[in-house]
Amino acid sequence: MQTVWYDAPSHTAGAALATAVTADADVRATGVLVRADDLTAASAAARKLGLTEGTARTLSASIEAANPPAIQAFWDQMAGAPLFPVRRLDEPRPLRNRIHVDVVRPSDEALRARGDREPSGPFGVLLADDEGNEVDLVPGDLVPGTTDWYALFSPMVHYPNAPARFVTAVAELADAAGIPLRLDVRTEGLTIAGRKDAWETDPEFVVLARRIEGAAKDLGLRPDPAPLRFVQFGIDASDVPAVGAFWAEFLGYEFDSRPDVTDIYDPLDLNPVLFFQQLQVPRPQRNRIRFELTGRNPLLVTDPEGNEVLAGT
Repeated sequence: MQTVWYDAPSHTAGAALATAVTADADVRATGVLVRADDLTAASAAARKLGLTEGTARTLSASIEAANPPAIQAFWDQMAGAPLFPVRRLDEPRPLRNRIHVDVVRPSDEALRARGDREPSGPFGVLLADDEGNEVDLVPGDLVPGTTDWYALFSPMVHYPNAPARFVTAVAELADAAGIPLRLDVRTEGLTIAGRKDAWETDPEFVVLARRIEGAAKDLGLRPDPAPLRFVQFGIDASDVPAVGAFWAEFLGYEFDSRPDVTDIYDPLDLNPVLFFQQLQVPRPQRNRIRFELTGRNPLLVTDPEGNEVLAGT
């Protein structure tokens, strides 16, 4: 699968490309990321629309395990779909990870995903795979004041079999409201998401969400929460400001402006949120989880406290 990012001045301009090609497309306020085995058609459509190729990199994670198949099955179950690859652990590496994972899903989906495992932790949502790697599997419910949107840290909704005119309508509504949305256009439907906590930080967000619900109802579309997922990564650090500053600069992320919030986020809204927590007890061992940043000639880079990212140039 190949990917290419095209800069665009609005959701609407990005949606024009997304609806012109037969490919997966991630429409954002400033551009669109197209995924396809062959990008020839996308390139031609972008030229016709006057869109130019820009730069965007994809941040993901991987986990190392002694028994990759079993651990892969656990994480796929937690996310309800492949989340990240599990690779073989070449050397013994004691726990606990300083990098940890939050997966947020609709309440009933999250409960079913727990299977026969007993959650623990201070919030009762922590689950561990057979090798001790942990995930906080957080259930989410409807965004207050809406009928279709789920509060999964990020407000999200999925409409199966959404036609191109609905994608265009959502893009136009987002542009008119001046609110950045994530529109993930897939063969099976359209997933729409706002930025983390958007319904709490922007009083106009729920107004926009209701307008989108109205546009969906006009077309006879019904939401399906089952595919919805929000994933973020936390880093435990002895020096939170120093580690946060490293990752913000390295990834080109921006700091959340809210007081007492340590989140950093991708200004293109393509990659997951990172947040930082104070480490109470030093953990000098290497993580079993590391980040991976797409690019050629990958090199292993570490932050000031040894957390790793395999980054390409």
